[in-house]
Amino acid sequence: MPTRDLALILLVCAAWGFNFTAGAQGMEGFPPMLFMSLRFAGVLLLTLPFLRRPPPGQWLRLASVALCMGGLHFTLMFWALGLSTDVTSIAVLQIMYIPIAVVLSMLFLGERAGWRTLAATATAFAGVLVISFDPLVLQQLDALGIILLSAFFQALASVLMRGLHGISPMSFQCWSAVFSLPVLVLASAVFEQGQWATVQAAQPVHWAALAYTVLVASLLGHGLFFVLVQRHPLPQLMPYMLLMTPMAAGFGVLVWGDRPGPRLLAGGLLVLGSIFFITLRGQRQVRSAAAVTGH
Repeated sequence: MPTRDLALILLVCAAWGFNFTAGAQGMEGFPPMLFMSLRFAGVLLLTLPFLRRPPPGQWLRLASVALCMGGLHFTLMFWALGLSTDVTSIAVLQIMYIPIAVVLSMLFLGERAGWRTLAATATAFAGVLVISFDPLVLQQLDALGIILLSAFFQALASVLMRGLHGISPMSFQCWSAVFSLPVLVLASAVFEQGQWATVQAAQPVHWAALAYTVLVASLLGHGLFFVLVQRHPLPQLMPYMLLMTPMAAGFGVLVWGDRPGPRLLAGGLLVLGSIFFITLRGQRQVRSAAAVTGH
């Protein structure tokens, strides 16, 4: 891979990795549904010029992906960050969407996975069990459950996304805001209180966290990732994208003051090692299929 593209990958991983720390900071000033409502309002304003009508037959799938990814995955992730006292465990567990996507692909798309991929998937789930026995995580099992639910909806969105076509990333982000914003505003009105007082009391650091999620994590990160996807097959990119998790953990230690325990580190290594193997297996399968078809 060219050095230029490796630099872009590192930039995307850093942008997304620091988003966990920014999100934790934002949760100190805003409740999660209000935070996500403001986030999607910002995304909608900035991406509205790129909004395009999706191709025929794509409306239901687009709405489903947008709600799973925007309305559910991100909201649950920020909710977990608000409940958790650390960033590292949330960042490690979020990457579980990859083995969950493997399972969902087998259940709903009829895709087959070899025994090595299945063994790696089981090892990743075993890593979650190891993490759950870490003393730090035992004190916040509610955050662990919510982040795993967030990973499930991200995996479901990833599986549904395979049927989307003819929609640019910026248009997709805008549609995500269009579909998710009304749901989040209503949910915030029903389940949260004092929204206007919260907005008035928010400090500059909380607004900076919100701006980061909109400008850097969403527009810059997803925009650059789209450029990379156009240049390289997704299976070739995914092993590099796993750098996001150790970067997020590093930011958690350096900026947020995380002190991960031995069980969290051991379980994290199991999870990351297993997912790295899964992505490499996917890469080999794509290469083998290309060799067979001659493309």
